[in-house]
Amino acid sequence: MPPIPTDNDPQRWHRYFAVECNNRAWDLSIAARTASEDEEMLNAAHAAAMHWQAVGTELNHMRAKMLLAEVHAALGLGASAFAYAAEIKPFFLERDSPDWEIAFAHAIYAHAAHAAGKHDEHRRAYAEAHAAIDAIAADADREIVLKTYARVPSP
Repeated sequence: MPPIPTDNDPQRWHRYFAVECNNRAWDLSIAARTASEDEEMLNAAHAAAMHWQAVGTELNHMRAKMLLAEVHAALGLGASAFAYAAEIKPFFLERDSPDWEIAFAHAIYAHAAHAAGKHDEHRRAYAEAHAAIDAIAADADREIVLKTYARVPSP
């Protein structure tokens, strides 16, 4: 967690809230949630994206969209989940991304495709996610991705 800013610099506050909201939304995305927590997760994901838009890099913006894709998929908002996932997947797959990020892109795309009722894409992305997770070198990174992958319905 970043330290709480002690000055009035809006950039520092944006960064602080971007990280806090991002972490809260991800934590909720892998938990059993109440309806109130569903709403909190959605609000936190959008707040994180808004704060990253103010201070983040292109990578931060795309990671925020990755979170939005996962949250929207988790809530059954198929059209918006798939739109976010379709944008982030090529971004992470067509660059030199870490193995865990590639696996996340596949898993979240699979989840979004399922939520959107795109059965063939869901099946294909689910298998790609499984293979990408197996290719993650660090056990700790694999365990983190598996928490999200476990929420994706199997084909």
